[in-house]
Amino acid sequence: MRSIWSGSLSFGLINIPVKIYSASEERALKFRMLEKHGHCPISYAKICRDTGKEVPFKDIVKGYEYEKGDFVILTDEDFEKASPRKTKTIDIIQFVDEAEVPVAFIHKPYFIEPDKKAEKAYVLLCAALKKAKKSGLARWVLKDKEHIALVRPENNALMLIQLRFQDELRKPDELHIPDKAEYTKKELDIALSLIEQLSEHFDAKEYHDTYTEELKKIIARKAKGKPIRLPDEQAPVPTDMRYLMELLKGSLEKAKTKHGSR
Repeated sequence: MRSIWSGSLSFGLINIPVKIYSASEERALKFRMLEKHGHCPISYAKICRDTGKEVPFKDIVKGYEYEKGDFVILTDEDFEKASPRKTKTIDIIQFVDEAEVPVAFIHKPYFIEPDKKAEKAYVLLCAALKKAKKSGLARWVLKDKEHIALVRPENNALMLIQLRFQDELRKPDELHIPDKAEYTKKELDIALSLIEQLSEHFDAKEYHDTYTEELKKIIARKAKGKPIRLPDEQAPVPTDMRYLMELLKGSLEKAKTKHGSR
């Protein structure tokens, strides 16, 4: 793996030189855009709107439009001047119970690797977090933007879980979300029984991207010139609420047959 950031992991007066590696990767198939008839690849060029000419990457700078048509140009040094410490430090500012952080705030995981000279402090922090059952809440800067993150132990490694800021989360104010709906106690009891019947411990190994697997099969068949057969599937039919109780009972019986009574 190639590191995407290097600096220090800091808590209290302790600074641990570290490198950050992405702990996830996109699993979707990558497609090239082609011209419909000749199938030649389509490229994406950076074009100047004034001249219509392509601009080399080395001649592209970052500009902030502070007024219509007026820009301030920022260099890498300008971003560092905003806070030299923040651009080089993952600064743990407090410790929290991870359960206190709503799922909606969790964005992306990274691995933290220590410099060999600082392994003792790294291992100590990892062990202390495990013992305390806490995570460090930290600030850091990546790609010209400040983030908050959780620093938490994962087996013998420390992971950095990038979080969203509260103002980055949308509110469902424009959606029609019902305040309540009338249901019977019997319907609720059966729904609870169904949840209990289908409850299992989460095991990530049990899940994989079946859609991409099927898409790969289609690609393989098309590459060999073989016909593609559409699966005999139908779109789900919306439930008629008049038959909700009947369908709940049927779902519960089906779950009991599949998993056995619990």
